[in-house]
Amino acid sequence: MSHSPQPLNNYLSDSDGAGRLMAHVALLRKLARIYANTAPEHLGQASRVANYKSGTVVIHADNGAVAVKLRQMAPTLAREFSNRGVECSGVQVKVQALEISGHSKPAVHRPLSSRTGDELAALAGGMRASPLRDAIETLLRRAAREK
Repeated sequence: MSHSPQPLNNYLSDSDGAGRLMAHVALLRKLARIYANTAPEHLGQASRVANYKSGTVVIHADNGAVAVKLRQMAPTLAREFSNRGVECSGVQVKVQALEISGHSKPAVHRPLSSRTGDELAALAGGMRASPLRDAIETLLRRAAREK
């Protein structure tokens, strides 16, 4: 059985094929533009539109503090999405930190300069016994020193 090749546009617009996926991608792009224009810049830089499910816009925040602020703004964001032509019954915010790279960088251990070590030792020497003094002394014992 021989099939004549369909043009790519026919396949992409087919509701059973990639058409639904392409429509969802277009909707997510629209939501991302609306969100970028609505959210305060500092929150927008630490979050992103992740999905749209059953009338709910899902936003991923990089940390809990950003998520709390966005949850407070959820009614305003939902209203703005609706005003811009997207059927939006609510906004769900999840904490989902961005992974910068596949591997985490090892911690960089820099030795204390001799001047810094001397100043910390003098500081600790002039303090009463306290948890802070103990912490400074522990730091001095454990830290590598420049030579």
